[in-house]
Amino acid sequence: MHDRPHGGVRYRDRGAVTVEAAIAVCALVAVFGLVLAGVATVVDHLRCMDAAAQAARVLARGTPEAVARQVVEATAPDGVAMTVDRTAEYVIVRVRASAAGGLVPGLVVQGEAQAMIEPGAQEPGAGEAVHAPP
Repeated sequence: MHDRPHGGVRYRDRGAVTVEAAIAVCALVAVFGLVLAGVATVVDHLRCMDAAAQAARVLARGTPEAVARQVVEATAPDGVAMTVDRTAEYVIVRVRASAAGGLVPGLVVQGEAQAMIEPGAQEPGAGEAVHAPP
């Protein structure tokens, strides 16, 4: 009878449910954090795709690359890197950034787009200066 001083419940079992609940809450918080990181990674990937597409369209019209970089920096996640390749007919833009703002180490999201160079669009630095209208 001395083993059960609290109405039939052994004293050494008290608090076991509290520990199990604490572990369950920690597990739920960890899963929730992973889900949020996954959603942020998908959003960053979509932002990179959108930024690459916008930059490719801008460059296909003959706009200087500096303007395309501004478009990418405004659209893509922070810490973005842009590369541009040109062929005779196409401009290809690749945009890379760290996933979820760097919260997921080693994971990089990337977007790539190409656009056909419009007729009459000049290569950057082809000799014409850009003037503002009067």
